[in-house]
Amino acid sequence: MLTRFSVAPLHTMTRSLAAVAMGQTAPDLVITGARVLSTYTERIHPRRELWIKGGRIAAVKPAGAFKKSKLGGAKIYDARGGILAPGLVDPHVHIESSMMTACAFAEAALLNGTTTVFCDSHEIGNVCDVAGIEWMLEDARRAPLSVFLTVPSTVPATNSKLETAGGDLTPVKIGRIFDRWPEAVALGEKMDYVSVAMGDGRSHAILAEALKRGRPVCGHIYGREFVAACAASGVSDTHEAIDREISDDFLEAGVWVFLRGGNPKTPWHSLPQAIKAVTELGANPKRVCVCTDDRDADDLFLFGMDWVVRQAVAAGLPTTTAWSLGSLHPATRYAMDGDFGGLAPARRADLVLLNDGLEVQNTWFGGELVVERRRITPLLDRALSRRYRYPRAAYETVKLPKRVRLTPALPQKNGTKGPNVTANAIRVVPPGIVTVRDRVELGAHVSWDDCFATHDLCFLTVVERHGKNGGVAHGLLRDFGLRDGAVASSVGHDAHNIVMAGTNERDMQVALAAVKKLRGGVCVVRGGKVLASVALPVAGLLSDKRAPVVARETTVLKRAWTRLGCKVPYMGFNLLPLSVIPEFRLTDKGLVDVIAMRLVPLFEASRRAP
Repeated sequence: MLTRFSVAPLHTMTRSLAAVAMGQTAPDLVITGARVLSTYTERIHPRRELWIKGGRIAAVKPAGAFKKSKLGGAKIYDARGGILAPGLVDPHVHIESSMMTACAFAEAALLNGTTTVFCDSHEIGNVCDVAGIEWMLEDARRAPLSVFLTVPSTVPATNSKLETAGGDLTPVKIGRIFDRWPEAVALGEKMDYVSVAMGDGRSHAILAEALKRGRPVCGHIYGREFVAACAASGVSDTHEAIDREISDDFLEAGVWVFLRGGNPKTPWHSLPQAIKAVTELGANPKRVCVCTDDRDADDLFLFGMDWVVRQAVAAGLPTTTAWSLGSLHPATRYAMDGDFGGLAPARRADLVLLNDGLEVQNTWFGGELVVERRRITPLLDRALSRRYRYPRAAYETVKLPKRVRLTPALPQKNGTKGPNVTANAIRVVPPGIVTVRDRVELGAHVSWDDCFATHDLCFLTVVERHGKNGGVAHGLLRDFGLRDGAVASSVGHDAHNIVMAGTNERDMQVALAAVKKLRGGVCVVRGGKVLASVALPVAGLLSDKRAPVVARETTVLKRAWTRLGCKVPYMGFNLLPLSVIPEFRLTDKGLVDVIAMRLVPLFEASRRAP
């Protein structure tokens, strides 16, 4: 079976690699007739060939050199003038966002030329604590992909007074993960950046666990006013640069910038603005990478790392520089450029063959051809069919209360519904990450239907699903576009309680029952019927099916989601409980004022005179 350990450590191979480079022994594989993209000098060299031994590159030579050597015994692959480049290295990704296991994720990644990822598994950590992270690591060890862990640093994202999570990763637990798992190479994104900047004790104790072991610290920073404090606390990268000014601040503060590219219809496409620190302000890109961050199942196929690199080219970077941002630079950021990110002797033979449009045709992982002519090979298909099986406990994480009311009663005063009451509603600011607080004067509405039609509102509800307290919190969502029916998801970042939106109690109850029956998932309901769903039985986050199956199910779900009128994509919808991003959120404990980090009631006395 292919595993990330199928390539032997370099120290055991130096003599054989040197012998091949000197022409004394034959390589295992020769890829000839290629143009070679050098990330070291940012040039494309014509008429080259690679000599590969034991899954590593032994030499880069002129095309035809092996034929002239008369060594014999090697497999020959003719690249037919295509561009050979190093496999892409994604420096920041959440595998759980794809709704796939690591083994399944590998299929889409390799099709897009990604051979190495640095993943932050804080999603499964929020549900299943250390056990969930270790299940994911075991899964990753079986995957035909090099997977490294940036250890989740903010589980739960906020304190227990503001939300209920399934996991609690203390500094001690985080230190043990570092010490037990060699794949744990950095501290994952420190999402509670306000707490870091304000000197919170627990936050800095977690930072210390990474820093005292010499591990880099990944960041998550909104707001230029927090850059210096977070950098002073040891944070040395971020993927949350949303414009050229804050990108420039990060680079001047010595913080690596990961330009996030994603489906332009979602909140995950900040690259076009953030890259202007380089293209307009003249910053050197030597500490700039590209990344994906989050991808759902079908977007993973359509908007992979190769697509992000092409977006960097479209934004004005030279081709070779853009590919370096997706390969050598991430490898360098994690001090792994001796293995990844370039086509040079001793490096792993993780390669891609590109056409002139930088579209991936072939992928080699450790010298094995796993994608050819944009299709997976039988070798990869066999590896993907023997996936890691998660334990039974992973399938038992959706623990809902028996009876819950999912919609609030319309306020009453003196026996009359509505007058002199203000509702604190959540409004999503496009493209969908930031939310604001809208104070809606309910007036003398006699029903929620009347109120919704007047103010473009719908219900928003979060239900605790870890079996701890059965909490339910009600809210109102503005400008979401839902006119009829309900949607529900067990992927409510980051505590992953059930987040729901709807226009009526009946459809919301049907949606909640569907999620429970699926043991976790996402669904769309109208008229008491489930129109589409994706089952996510592993921790309520992951499907246990192959990647193309999950992608097809996701496409159907998106279409149903759009038919209901929802303006915010479901991945953006899943962020509505994320109580570390400004400014107004809903968790299972209630509405959260993120700036003040306090709970706010849904209804308040009107500020208008009666």
